[in-house]
Amino acid sequence: MDLHVSAPVLPVERGLFYGGAFHAARSGRRMAVLAPATGEALGEVDVAGPEDVDAAVAAARAAFPAWAALRPAERADLLRGFAALLRRHAQELAMVDAVDGGNPVSELIKDVGIAAGGFDFFAGLATEAKGETIPMGERRLNYTLRQPWGVVAKIIAYNHPLMFATWRAAAPLAAGNCVVVKTPDQAPLSALRLMELAGTHFPPGVFSILSGDRETGAALVAHPGVDKIGLVGSVPAGKAVLRAAADRVVPCLLELGGKNALIAYPDADPARVAAGMVKGMNFAWCGQSCGSTSRAFLHASIHDAVLEEVRRLLAPIRPGLPTDPATRMGSLVSAAQLDKVLGYIESAKSEGARLVSGGGRPQEPELAHGFYVEPTVFADVTPSMRIAREEIFGPVLSVLKWEEEAEMMQAVNAVEYGLTASVFTRNVVTAHRAAARLQAGFIWVNDTSEHFLGAPFGGFKQSGLGREESLDELLAYTQVKNVNILLEE
Repeated sequence: MDLHVSAPVLPVERGLFYGGAFHAARSGRRMAVLAPATGEALGEVDVAGPEDVDAAVAAARAAFPAWAALRPAERADLLRGFAALLRRHAQELAMVDAVDGGNPVSELIKDVGIAAGGFDFFAGLATEAKGETIPMGERRLNYTLRQPWGVVAKIIAYNHPLMFATWRAAAPLAAGNCVVVKTPDQAPLSALRLMELAGTHFPPGVFSILSGDRETGAALVAHPGVDKIGLVGSVPAGKAVLRAAADRVVPCLLELGGKNALIAYPDADPARVAAGMVKGMNFAWCGQSCGSTSRAFLHASIHDAVLEEVRRLLAPIRPGLPTDPATRMGSLVSAAQLDKVLGYIESAKSEGARLVSGGGRPQEPELAHGFYVEPTVFADVTPSMRIAREEIFGPVLSVLKWEEEAEMMQAVNAVEYGLTASVFTRNVVTAHRAAARLQAGFIWVNDTSEHFLGAPFGGFKQSGLGREESLDELLAYTQVKNVNILLEE
C-alpha cells in the first residue's frame, strides 16, 4: 500500500552529519530502512563505525571552547532560532516520522511543537546555570561556578525520533555543551532531514547526528572524548550504558522503561477513569511510550462500570495509515516489536487473563503488510502474570481488581519500574496519601499522560537516573567548581 508521500519529503542525504556537513561513513556500512506501516523500503542510511564516531567527537571537541565561551544570551538566541526552524518545518518533519516510525502524523506534529517549546524553554533558562557564594568570614571569598561538561552523547529511542533528537539536546546545548546524537536504528530519517534543513544553524561541531546500530551506540558511549551520556531507551540498554560508562566514571542521565499503574479509588467517576485509562495507555502511539499507564487497578465497586466504558471508548479507535491525518492509531515500529507484542497477548491468554477488547491484528487489506495490532485490554489480570510485571511497549492494557488498599499498593510497587503513576479519586487526602506511597517519579492525580515544562520528569528504581524537562536537566549538564580566595590587605 502506497503511503502517498512525495519523495522530496524524505531526506536525500543519508550520511553522517558532523562538523557542519554530511559525510559518507568511513565504515562503509549501510542499513536498510523500512516503513513499518506498509513494509515498503525507504532506502538505506549510513552506519557510523568507530572511525566515524572518532571524527564526530573530534569535531565536537574542537567546537566546544568557542561554544562554551559564548554569552548565555547568545546561545539562547540560537536555541530560539532553532525552535523557529522546527515550527516552520513541522508538517514536513512530522510526515517523515510518520512514514519512518509508524505513528500518526496528527500526533507527530505535536511532537515537533513540543520539541520547539523545549528549545524555547531552555533558552530562557540559559542564565540559570549559575553558582552561589558561601560565607567564609571577612578575609575569604568563596563561590561556585557551573561549567559545561564538554561533549555530551545522546542515544535516543524510536517512539519519538524527531522530538528526542532535538528536545533532549536543548538542555546540554543551553548549558554550553556540544552534543552528538545517535539516532534510533528503526527510525533515523527525520533527524537527517532536519540536518538538511537546519544543519548549519549552529556553529560546526556543536550539534551532530549519527545514524547507526547498536555498535555505533557502544562506540559512542565508550569514546574517551565523551564527557557525559544521556539515554532514552530500555532498561537493558540503560544497564549496558552504565556498565560501559563505569570504566571511565562518566556520569549518565537515563530515561528508561516503565510498567506504570493507574489506580482508581471507589469514589472516582467511572467515566473519567475510563477516559484516563485510554489516554494514559497512549494507544495513538500503539502503547510505545515509557510513561504509559499499562496497569489499571480498579476498585471492585466501580470495576465493571469502568471496564464497560473503556470498551465503548475503544470501539472507534482503529489502526490506520499513519500519514492519513484522520488516523488515531498507527503501527508498531518493527516486525520484531510486533512479534513481541503478539507473544505477550498469547501469554496473557494462557495465564488465564480475560480478553475484553482487541487482541489481534486488523483485517483491513491496506494494513496487511504493516506491523499493526488492535488496542487490547485484558481483565482478571493478577500481579504474577507477565503482562502485569513486564514492559510490553505495545497497545496492551492490563486491568486488575482490588478491595484492600494496602494489598493493592503492595502490588503496584512490586515491579522493578517506577516511572509514572496515576491516581483517580475525589478525596484530596486519599490523593496525597497515595502519591506519598507510590514508588514512582512522576504522578498524576485525576489525569494521565501529560508533561509540563518546568516539572522534573524521571523515574524511581530501574526507570532511570536524573530528571529532565526542568531546571534539574539544565543543571545536570553542568559541573560545579568551587573557588576560594584569600583576601589579603
